[in-house]
Amino acid sequence: MPLDRLLTLGVGTCTALALSIPLAAMPASAQPNHSRGGSLVLVGGGLADDNAAVYDDIVRLAGGVGRARIGIFTAAAPVPSEDPAADTPDCNNSVCNGDYYAKLFRSYGVADAQWIPIDLDRPGAAEDPAVVEQINSMTGFFFGGGDQYRYVTTMTRGQAQRDTVALAAVRRKLRGGAVVAGTSAGAQIMAGRDMITGGSTEPGLRDGAHPGYFEDPGILAYLRRGGFGFFTEGLLDTHFSRRGREARSIRLAADTGHRRVFGLDEDTALEVTGIGARHRSLRVLGTRGVSVLDLRRAQVTDAQVWGVEGVRWTRLTTGDTYRAERWEPVVAPDKERVTAVAGPCPVVPSEDVFYNYELVGLAEGLIGNRGCGSVSGTSYEKDPQFEARLTRGRDLAAWRGGAVMSFTGVVIGIGAV
Repeated sequence: MPLDRLLTLGVGTCTALALSIPLAAMPASAQPNHSRGGSLVLVGGGLADDNAAVYDDIVRLAGGVGRARIGIFTAAAPVPSEDPAADTPDCNNSVCNGDYYAKLFRSYGVADAQWIPIDLDRPGAAEDPAVVEQINSMTGFFFGGGDQYRYVTTMTRGQAQRDTVALAAVRRKLRGGAVVAGTSAGAQIMAGRDMITGGSTEPGLRDGAHPGYFEDPGILAYLRRGGFGFFTEGLLDTHFSRRGREARSIRLAADTGHRRVFGLDEDTALEVTGIGARHRSLRVLGTRGVSVLDLRRAQVTDAQVWGVEGVRWTRLTTGDTYRAERWEPVVAPDKERVTAVAGPCPVVPSEDVFYNYELVGLAEGLIGNRGCGSVSGTSYEKDPQFEARLTRGRDLAAWRGGAVMSFTGVVIGIGAV
């Protein structure tokens, strides 16, 4: 769908919309702590219903059990008319997803959870005073997954992506101390400038990044103005190592002049506290990891086919923190330092390196074996075929906490074979 069509969809419809929204006064005790700014909880997708570490954290930041009031946004999902299973238990649309998340948050002890009725069928609701009143009664918000560009379409207006009154209300609540959480597209929309809107890895590496929104899934695309701009520490990407998106995010960062990428794995969250305050703190929660890609020393090669060298890779897991101003990872103190074993390198090169944690596995093999000076893998696609090579940086180190490994000092290079 053309960019200008999506950005103008629904303008002027709000005066015709009437909604019945349940509202209740928020008790003073439900107000979150305003003194240190608001919080983000950004999940890379695939958030399991029983991931208590993440859900409990959202509830805590929203005021705690029995006090938190969560507003649910699902405008990134298809509307019921687009969902062939809309009237079945297998539905996947904005309305039934809103109900699903509201029930889920109630199971985690919130005082209330309500769907905020904004979607492609009701874009004018984002200008409705009743919706703003509903938003103002909440202490936290959760944005579901789907297509992040639908959030742009429904919650901003025009090429300048002006805030609707609903988005402006969420922005005020965040700065005042509320928590804003999101999974998959709901996390991606929190990004600042050059928010990714789509694109698979191998075509993206070959053809580079293009501004805009495209229906062709092969085009690595981004919005120059970004998403909501709540997260400004670097580029964001989701479903990160599960879908092998390390390489596509490196290409996007190199093409747009960004020096840092935060890649969120599935069922894993990056908690950011202090939004609107002087200092922000970043912490990892969940079952996998958050990658930080540092391009400050990276160099794009001059070969006929695009390549890059010198991207420094840090991967943090649950309990680890990150000092963004200092570019400094801080590993949780209860984790055990990994000691490499001696002997020849046993790591087998990957033949599908940009998929299903393959690059993470190669990194762990490099770290765990002294005989591995470098490890590599090639892309599944062969037109052209790309190779990712991992080498040891001077500050290479790793720690284990349970089944997952945190590390720093792995250096990534990518080029055509």
